[in-house]
Amino acid sequence: MTSLIRHVDFDCADPYTLAGFWAAVLDYRLGDDDHPGDPEVALSPTGGGTGPVLLFLRVPEPKQVKNRLHVDLQPTDRTRDEEVERLIGLGATQVADQRRPDGSGWVVLADPEGNEFCVERSAAERAG
Repeated sequence: MTSLIRHVDFDCADPYTLAGFWAAVLDYRLGDDDHPGDPEVALSPTGGGTGPVLLFLRVPEPKQVKNRLHVDLQPTDRTRDEEVERLIGLGATQVADQRRPDGSGWVVLADPEGNEFCVERSAAERAG
């Protein structure tokens, strides 16, 4: 027998606000019964999309060290660099730039609560 990933959980100070950031990043939707101040907020893919549910959980302590697990994003309808600019506009901050002169590499960003994630090249950029 095997298991499946039911949720990917994010510990955070403000579940509703952080879930809103990730909803915009991934085109996910908040649950109808999720509201500001809730101790947990769940995001699901929109329009019948697939992917795990993201669960944002209020915890009392702030993030203190580098993530031991993080997500890598691949833009679907724009370049890596365009996606990095879009995400910074949504509230992400750049942590490190690992882009290489040949176009490969990635950019490390942090969400509004400091959780790191990477932005890689799009499929079109990889094929080019």
